[in-house]
Amino acid sequence: MKKLFLILTLGISAIWSSFAGAPATGLEVRLEPSDARPIHPFIYGQFVEHMGRCIYGGIWAEMLEDRKFCFPVTPDYNPYGNQVLSDPDFPGVIDATEFPVVSASPWEIVGEVSGLEMVTQDRFVGQHTPKILAGTGIRQNDLGVREGMNYPGYLWAKAVTGPAEVEVRLVMGDEPDAPAVSKRIRVEGPDYTKASFEFVSGKTIQMGASLEIKVIEGEMLLGTVSLMPGDNINGMRRDTIELLRQLDAPVYRWPGGNFVSGYNWRDGIGDRDRRPPRRNPAWTGVEHNDFGTDEFIAFCRLIGAEPMIAANTGFGDAYSAGQWVEYTNGDAASTIGGGWRAANGSQEPYGVKYWCVGNEMWGNWQLGHMQLHHYVLKHNEVADAMRSVDSGLVLIASGDLERVNHETDPVQSKSGMPWTEGMLRNCSEHMDFISEHFYVGRTPWSETGRVSVPEHLESMRNAIRGKVDGHRALQPRLDHLGGRTIPIAMTEWNYWHRDYRYGELGCIYDLADGLGVAAGLHEFFRHTDLIEMALYAQTVNVIGAIKTTRIAAEMETTGLALTMYRRHFGTRPVAVKGDFGSVDVSAALTAENDALTIAVINPGDSEVRIHPDLGAFRVAGDASRWHFGGVDELAHNLPGKERAVDIVHTDGLSLSDGLNVPGLSAAIFVLPLSQE
Repeated sequence: MKKLFLILTLGISAIWSSFAGAPATGLEVRLEPSDARPIHPFIYGQFVEHMGRCIYGGIWAEMLEDRKFCFPVTPDYNPYGNQVLSDPDFPGVIDATEFPVVSASPWEIVGEVSGLEMVTQDRFVGQHTPKILAGTGIRQNDLGVREGMNYPGYLWAKAVTGPAEVEVRLVMGDEPDAPAVSKRIRVEGPDYTKASFEFVSGKTIQMGASLEIKVIEGEMLLGTVSLMPGDNINGMRRDTIELLRQLDAPVYRWPGGNFVSGYNWRDGIGDRDRRPPRRNPAWTGVEHNDFGTDEFIAFCRLIGAEPMIAANTGFGDAYSAGQWVEYTNGDAASTIGGGWRAANGSQEPYGVKYWCVGNEMWGNWQLGHMQLHHYVLKHNEVADAMRSVDSGLVLIASGDLERVNHETDPVQSKSGMPWTEGMLRNCSEHMDFISEHFYVGRTPWSETGRVSVPEHLESMRNAIRGKVDGHRALQPRLDHLGGRTIPIAMTEWNYWHRDYRYGELGCIYDLADGLGVAAGLHEFFRHTDLIEMALYAQTVNVIGAIKTTRIAAEMETTGLALTMYRRHFGTRPVAVKGDFGSVDVSAALTAENDALTIAVINPGDSEVRIHPDLGAFRVAGDASRWHFGGVDELAHNLPGKERAVDIVHTDGLSLSDGLNVPGLSAAIFVLPLSQE
């Protein structure tokens, strides 16, 4: 490779150092060749968990809450407890939320209240099924619909004594005279039968539409109901999928997170309508089990990502973890799990290579949390069971660099050995990666308020450096590793703010957060020898890079940062030297060596202008720039509204004119290189 020597002189006005607080009047940035490892694509990974509105209400297109009647339907209609429901089109309600968590049945009885009974005999799925007599029905409110969109649905029902006549209505509004469309369904026969219906909405309603099912004649058992927008893709929301494709993350971790430690993966396979509903074991609301292993694989294939599954080492056991590997990777003829997969429609193995052995087992909030000296035994047992099914698995152990559980683990407290060190000492032959997690920002467990943009970015960089520095100090002194380095999989990282607008943990991300995620990427780029995976947590709604309402989806500023770097930043790091104050500079060559990419994050209010001195290095033409930014650090995007922050592309930038980075922005410059 030709020697690269590049000096960039940055003319800056009113850029403040995050440390000294003094304006920087000029910066020199020296770029030199580097023998650093390439940036692994998995640095742009993502994590989705069954909590809040990440899967249900975000990725999965089902519109109905508790469609399988996990909660009993009762005359006391109070689905949200003491939460106050609000419509964003009618603001002003204090302490209200657009996306309250269902804590009781979301189905309201209409007509004669005495005509509905929850029965256990001959139930369809779960613990009970509604038995409904003529003159009585149920209605689910607070739905969102779009004008002109078709809404296909179906129900499973069984006549009790003779044929039953049922009316299904989609009501477009909560006024007494709101327009509605309806269909009559005849239910007869001794078994549960499936009946389909489809409506076209005549209005756009953010929330306030409802689906009503009423028995006109006879009586019936209502097994389950479904309603989706007609543009769904294999049961997934088209608007969300389109944004996920733009995000282009190469790997997704699923299903948790804390959720996985109470998850029985067998609940999530087979006929979706017959999968049992459960209370979410770790969070709130109902787990419908509509999105299980097969759906996750279909999701990954739909967006072109590699699947990563987290096994349950909380309430789970080694046999179940091994059988889950059978289900995804086992032969259909010779393994029990593989046979189940084939029976469910997938003869060929899925070939899931990447597996997390548990999640945050070091935390006392984790279901099945154990003392360290016990958990290392379980980790090794589970890892052995999984590898006995497929020896080619890449296993990621559960680590936390500084965790010592003084209150719950007297043995660990006495030794003072942190969790990650204990895992590395006792489980190194049973892992390929060790995970670390971190969140910064206005987290629920802190009193942190808003800070300056440079300080906000520095908190992200410091969190990553802390993990890296700790591992660089720890691993070389572990003689049993024999010089081997076990790389870090940063399987959860993000800002986390405690004000939630989009349901459980659904905080807004503003421009400052987008710049901070870009700064986090820069820091990952500096440590490619140790960090090979970083999974942004979580992708949709729950501290997510994408936010959705009932009828719209939009990319957050954090998602814009991930998208821009994934698409336009190089893969072969270039050494960057200099003192830049609060400005953050990173550079990399493209894989083909045909361009140099320079990324600059400017947390100040004024423009940064770059005048590169390329020396003998030959540039083949004008530069291009991709950047996102704005005049206000609080700027953020809202679903269904015009973007306040977006990626802007500019071509034809002459080096003689200098390359400018607007205030409060992150920019990537692509300089084409001569191949002669």
